[in-house]
Amino acid sequence: MPLNAKALGEALHEDLTLHSTLCRRDAGAFQKAIQSGQDVVVACTQEQRLFGDLGQQTEGAVSPIRFVNIRETGGWSRDAAKASPKIAALLAAARLPDPPPVPTVTYKSTGRLLIIGPLDQAEQAAALVSDVLDVTLFTQGPGNAGGAQARRYPVLGGRITGLTGWLGAFELQWSADNPIDLDLCTRCNACVAACPENAIGLDYQIDMAACQSHRACVKVCQVAGAIDFTRDATAQTERFDLVLDLRAPTATPTFLQHALPQGYLRWDGRDLGTLLKLRELVGEFEKPKFFAYKQKLCAHSRNETVGCNACVDICSAEAIASDKSRQQIKVNPNLCVGCGACTTVCPTGALTYAYPSATDQGTKLKTLLSTYAAAGGKDAVVLLHSQERGQSLVEELGRAAQLKLAQGVPANVIPVALWHTASTGVDLWLSAIAYGASQVVVLSTDEEAPQYLDGLQAQMDVAQAILRGLGYTGTHVQLLRANHPTALDAALQALGQTRQKTPAVVARFAVAQEKRSTLEMALDHLTEQAPMPVAERPAAIALPAVGSPLGTIEVNKDRCTLCLSCVSACPASALQDNPQLPQLRFIEKNCVQCGLCATTCPEDAITLQPRLLLTPERAQLRVLNEAKPWACVRCGKPFGTVKAIEAMLGKLSGHPMFQGEALERLKMCSDCRVIDLYSAQNETKVTDL
Repeated sequence: MPLNAKALGEALHEDLTLHSTLCRRDAGAFQKAIQSGQDVVVACTQEQRLFGDLGQQTEGAVSPIRFVNIRETGGWSRDAAKASPKIAALLAAARLPDPPPVPTVTYKSTGRLLIIGPLDQAEQAAALVSDVLDVTLFTQGPGNAGGAQARRYPVLGGRITGLTGWLGAFELQWSADNPIDLDLCTRCNACVAACPENAIGLDYQIDMAACQSHRACVKVCQVAGAIDFTRDATAQTERFDLVLDLRAPTATPTFLQHALPQGYLRWDGRDLGTLLKLRELVGEFEKPKFFAYKQKLCAHSRNETVGCNACVDICSAEAIASDKSRQQIKVNPNLCVGCGACTTVCPTGALTYAYPSATDQGTKLKTLLSTYAAAGGKDAVVLLHSQERGQSLVEELGRAAQLKLAQGVPANVIPVALWHTASTGVDLWLSAIAYGASQVVVLSTDEEAPQYLDGLQAQMDVAQAILRGLGYTGTHVQLLRANHPTALDAALQALGQTRQKTPAVVARFAVAQEKRSTLEMALDHLTEQAPMPVAERPAAIALPAVGSPLGTIEVNKDRCTLCLSCVSACPASALQDNPQLPQLRFIEKNCVQCGLCATTCPEDAITLQPRLLLTPERAQLRVLNEAKPWACVRCGKPFGTVKAIEAMLGKLSGHPMFQGEALERLKMCSDCRVIDLYSAQNETKVTDL
């Protein structure tokens, strides 16, 4: 792997000494470095465990140690000779401090395991884990061989009615509706032999569909008294820490979401890795609380009317639920797997990714791209991939390139590992383009939920529409699907066949934690540096109807009565009233296209129009509808609108409660209405009763 220490040092503004045999021979130099107190970056991950152990064992070691892989990502490639700018960028990003800690979610498991499935398979699985786990079986039939004669584990039976929870807090609900009480059953097999219909299997449960009510089984079980056909079914509940499910994935009730809860595993009877993983799930575990939620920014609901439901719809863990009565959504942190898809599709930034934060992610992108450019790199492509399958795929490609079986990662493609590829969105992608990237590519393997890919594609369509509308030719943001090194290799090589227009001047802004702020800064820079001359630009860029966080609304003035219910529903202060006049006013820049105004409008007078307005009016308050105010017929004070009062009079003029003076009072302001009512001689007053 070619490494130019001098060139890398110049890009990183420090003197570098090349240690090319980090695997073993340079361990002494490593130990000396970590005693210096300065940050130490090990640019190899092959022996990460060895160097981690050395770090703990070295006396006086105080330096923070970070690891970065520059071999499979850059050095093992046909482009290795040109990879110095990328390697410099990866080293620079590796020097960044770790993200600050965030609150954690704790799981506690004592090892209480529930195995659901045919009794013979359940007992086989139990035998492999019962030395470390406290096993209970729930029989789903005898299987091929039935249960063992010796009952080694508690066995439950009946009909499962519910299964909920997560690691350390699963709750099983079932109806104990079988005539055989498994606690009393001695497995003497007398009932099995006595049943003329073979309705009793070796799981010692009666198939009621086959039973012809001879009750021969009851007679032979008189001593144990385990069989009672008159026993009422009872609802049972029990809690477990772990669940191993041997049923088909479609069996119900079970967990059907794409991202299963931690502690719930399915087993096909062959993959021993599943059982090994299960054995490790005893103890106390912590994970970051990946999200932060600001209810006041949320566009989910107002007045029990639902507007934006994007986070609820996309969550593959079913961790997000509507709580429209409280004008918010609820996120279960125990079910959240930290994919960040909810933050990607959230139009307002009410849900934000907390670990790492958008600010940390933006800093990393900016560092990568600025270092790459400073080192002489051109046409940078940011490849966002997951830390699991995506990471291994990149590394497999690097090894294939080293073996001359593939081209490898191109010199201008900078891999960036994420906890999950769905955790970045249009704000960060456009920021990366503003920082100088020619492309942002999100690697999709076979681990993403289908709705994630749909959500990402919708966001990419929005980003791409904006860029093309500003004259940035080419494809800047795209989803790359690959689940094999060969497919990844071909797709990465194909990226070089397109050319993208990029901003003439790179942006200097820092990514903010607030999504809308970052998005606006990116849009401002991209608009300012747009290749398309101002005179040739359209007034507005039309955006896709799905997933756009930008746009305006159209108000049908013939229908709108200026009731202003839309103003109270708007979570972003895009719609505003005028305390002095009956007007509906609007600031397009604030609009998040959540649709709450449209669903709230009683007259169906509002429609959404996704777009990016390029004129200064986008940030200015403008009047969408207004009407002539109605003047109180008694005092002359304006209230309501002529259109609304006349509509009300028209609707109520035939009502028997609003005739004569009552109808006339509808033309008065609220104060005059009370005065007139109280002073009328022909009205009965409360004080007269």
